[in-house]
Amino acid sequence: MAEFIVGVLLVAAAVAWVLYPVFRPDTAARVPSTPEVIDLEDDLSPRAVAFGALREIEFDRATGKLSDADYDDLHRKYTAEALASMRAETADQPKPRVAARPAAAGPPEAGPAVCPVHGPRPEPDAAFCSECGRRLGAQGAYCARCGTSLEVDARYCHACGARSAA
Repeated sequence: MAEFIVGVLLVAAAVAWVLYPVFRPDTAARVPSTPEVIDLEDDLSPRAVAFGALREIEFDRATGKLSDADYDDLHRKYTAEALASMRAETADQPKPRVAARPAAAGPPEAGPAVCPVHGPRPEPDAAFCSECGRRLGAQGAYCARCGTSLEVDARYCHACGARSAA
């Protein structure tokens, strides 16, 4: 009879141990609240929607669900939307004050920036082509690894051999 009582007590303890987290009243208080974490699925801003669409069409193209022609059309459309939304966000923010350009640097480039592949760009202050990402004009670039100044069309750093970004 003593074994039966010990067995029942062990089973009751095991059931209580398993069900304790379900029935304890302070469960909600122990869950950390992180208001700074934003769920990307719930973000319906124009920027997030455009970037989400770009990710989706990249995935669809990689899996073979989207033809190259359709991909090009959609990529152009959503890239334009993403750029417009990013420009709208930066237009709302105050511009940071920039120190005056030194006289030795020479005058700024006149006219719109020109991509060697896509021609003149509609963006007035563009440093990179919005279509292909190439560096525009004679803007100086620096190696991300060693900081050495790169030539305009350099694909690799002449100092350390690292691949250039654009």
